[in-house]
Amino acid sequence: MWPRVDGMRALELGFPGDMRDELNTLVLTGAKTATTCLLDEYTEESEGLEYVGERQALLDTEGRRVATLEFIGVEVKPFGDVTWEHAKAEGEGDVSLEAWCDVHRRFWDRAGTPVDDDTVVVCLAFRVAEVA
Repeated sequence: MWPRVDGMRALELGFPGDMRDELNTLVLTGAKTATTCLLDEYTEESEGLEYVGERQALLDTEGRRVATLEFIGVEVKPFGDVTWEHAKAEGEGDVSLEAWCDVHRRFWDRAGTPVDDDTVVVCLAFRVAEVA
């Protein structure tokens, strides 16, 4: 089960430490308005999908809420069907969809869950509703 903070489910981006700090900064500056998760993680954590209008607490490495996010889009699709528009909205500086795919494959490989084009992912679009 995912952590709960201030009565909301919580979202932790990337790995704790520098990666999470960098991703949270991108969110807080408005550069990052999307993220991608593995559908299998929801099953493993006994969690339901996000829904449009849901608010979640964005956490830092220490588990503190840095912002409240409101979801404005939720799509479930194979990794190979992720669009450049979604990848670009992740705001991490990827110059092409291929580069985004490579970065995400390496991330999930490091996490011990390699992906291929058929792996089902959840593409989330959000806005910052409140900065903590």
